[in-house]
Amino acid sequence: MKVLMLSLVAIVLALQFRLWVSSGGMREVWRLRREVASQQLINEGLKQRNRTLAGEVQDLKDGKAAIEETARTDLGMIGTNETFFQMAPTAEKKATESTDEPNSPDSASTTDQPILTNHKATKQVAPTLSVSHADSH
Repeated sequence: MKVLMLSLVAIVLALQFRLWVSSGGMREVWRLRREVASQQLINEGLKQRNRTLAGEVQDLKDGKAAIEETARTDLGMIGTNETFFQMAPTAEKKATESTDEPNSPDSASTTDQPILTNHKATKQVAPTLSVSHADSH
């Protein structure tokens, strides 16, 4: 009877060892659960990104406002009866920005007023994303 009990205890211990320590045991299950949770977070972010992109595609298919916004930001479109002001730094400010000491007293100029350039649209821009540029001097 003692031999049977000892053999059963040995079998239980061997099975417990395999369950907790071996490569296919509980440590592997816990690692896989962490990986699944991590991948679910990544998937949620990607789903949100896909929803955003699908909305943008729908806007581009249906609405002209999205096309106009893209033309303005990517291609620099200026519409009819609109004025575009571009701020450019003065020559003195450009010279002081190139110095190695940006916080030196010489870098702060009293004539840091920007130069304004004015561009007016010369013709109406068609919704086909073609852009007309005014000459700048």
